[in-house]
Amino acid sequence: MGKAEIPTRPGKRVVNWREHIHADQAILAGKPIVRGTRLSVDFLLRLFGNGWTVQEVMDSYPRLTPDDMQAVFAYAAECMSEEALYALPTGK
Repeated sequence: MGKAEIPTRPGKRVVNWREHIHADQAILAGKPIVRGTRLSVDFLLRLFGNGWTVQEVMDSYPRLTPDDMQAVFAYAAECMSEEALYALPTGK
């Protein structure tokens, strides 16, 4: 199954996550982090999973920019599109 083409929004630019996300073995054992911080992508995604809003994250971590936040989601989306996903039990 191929990747679905995702349309871009008119007037909006697409952030290249590679300019914002990187990994360095000397920082958090090589986990992908937002460049210039020690904030890992998985940490930020878990904040959203726990109900934080983008504004709350940015208020709590003022070094983050809107482009950084978009890059986190773009990176996660690309990672997910390259993984094999399996149906989860419904938990009834």
